[in-house]
Amino acid sequence: MALTGPLLLVGAGKMGGALLEGWLRRGLDPAKIFIQDPALPDAMRRLAGTHGIVAGESPSLPQAPAVIVLAVKPALAEAVLTAIAPKLGAGTVVLSIAAGRTLESLAEPLHETCAVVRAMPNTPAAVGEGITVCVANDRTSESQRTVCEALLSAVGDVVWVEDEALMDAVTAVSGSGPAYVFHLAECLAEAGIEAGLPPDLAARLARATVAGAGALLKQSEHDAATLRRNVTSPNGTTAAALDVLMEDEALKSLLARAVSAAAKRSRDLSS
Repeated sequence: MALTGPLLLVGAGKMGGALLEGWLRRGLDPAKIFIQDPALPDAMRRLAGTHGIVAGESPSLPQAPAVIVLAVKPALAEAVLTAIAPKLGAGTVVLSIAAGRTLESLAEPLHETCAVVRAMPNTPAAVGEGITVCVANDRTSESQRTVCEALLSAVGDVVWVEDEALMDAVTAVSGSGPAYVFHLAECLAEAGIEAGLPPDLAARLARATVAGAGALLKQSEHDAATLRRNVTSPNGTTAAALDVLMEDEALKSLLARAVSAAAKRSRDLSS
């Protein structure tokens, strides 16, 4: 992960911390990393102190940063971008993971010629199992895209799209998707309790089942539909359950409504 200059991480929350851990695991020199976070100063100091990284409200960099990673809440993005604009150099790329912030809105407080990459990671990045979808503005060079991909791949898979309009649906499917899966585990545990299982056992079975099925889905050469059919014996217990879940496409319809609502909210936030 060779960089031509410093990396400024703006944001010391969970996603910023997950990215930092991934970069350090990949061998990025801590001396090249600087952290600032006006909203979470205590978290910033803890994160920096743990890894021996320079941090502050506006840390002094030895030269213009090669990359500025914006990992703050969307509502803070504009103010933060305005504050960091003087730090930009001719070759700086701004990599934003602020949900709902468009390339145009990100570039507005910066120099007109600034390279900007908008990215949507998800929370499994905390354990190196995330997936991030990216889109770049037309001022971003191939080498800058390569650097951004290297940074994001430290916490999981990376996919590029050319149409920014897709990012709202990306946010609804993969960005918010882990919460849907966690809710599934909640509901499965509660159903187990109603079926007579002790709460601790129901929770353990639900957690292990969801995690194991996800690992199998990731590692298998088969798609989800094939894996579902493989575990479903005719007239068996799984078939009986799926008859309920798939009746009138109830679950499919519910998820479609959920994704549509999340995508709409993403569009509202970016307007």
